[in-house]
Amino acid sequence: MSGSATGLPGRAPAGRKRFWKQVEIVQQEGGFAVQLDGRSVRLPGKTALCVSSRALAEALAAEWDAAGQNADGYFTPDDLPLTGIAGSMLERIPQARAGVLESLLAYANSDLICYRDGASSKLAAEQAALWDPWLAWLGKTYGVTFQTTRGVMPICQSAQALQALRVVMQGLTDAQMAVLGVAVPALGSLVLGLALLEGDATVEELVACATIDERQQMAVWGQDTEVTDRIARMQQELETAARFEAFIKRP
Repeated sequence: MSGSATGLPGRAPAGRKRFWKQVEIVQQEGGFAVQLDGRSVRLPGKTALCVSSRALAEALAAEWDAAGQNADGYFTPDDLPLTGIAGSMLERIPQARAGVLESLLAYANSDLICYRDGASSKLAAEQAALWDPWLAWLGKTYGVTFQTTRGVMPICQSAQALQALRVVMQGLTDAQMAVLGVAVPALGSLVLGLALLEGDATVEELVACATIDERQQMAVWGQDTEVTDRIARMQQELETAARFEAFIKRP
């Protein structure tokens, strides 16, 4: 290995072997860098893992300190979720911000909370009870109105709504965009992702909103481990995104 530790290695069947003994935070001109045995962690594009918030740097260092601390000594990117978001903030978004913005904005036309059950059912009633307040929140917070539909026929939100959200997102920091990059795909909803970013909902509330269909089906047919595992992964991803957002606000 060359002069710098390599961050976020490509996934191998057994991951990568832990190669360092000591993790430390070093204050530099650009912020707080995470170092392994005195060498800076490098992201895939060779950018140093260096952030402006010491609280975030400490959380990143804790991830690297824990990585590979198991029987076989191997770790994977799944062991470094905060580092993954930091990588997006430091490399991916600055290099392709416009593309990331448009890919997130595309969720507006397929937003989970705009697609309701086609029948006058208990599910439709529960969807309305949980989702309508978030559409009202969207209007109050951003002045944006979303249309809803029943069934699976696709709808397109108005050009005015999309442009208003584009302006909002253009004003976000790279860190906030990185948080949305995790939250929006996990939830299948731009609206719910923005609610997480604004701090107007807990992770548990958002997971409940995003899993109405699955939870109602399991109430009828019984537990499905594949579904419960997917819900658990969603919750874990959102908790990581929320932690990152909280850390980045702290000095």
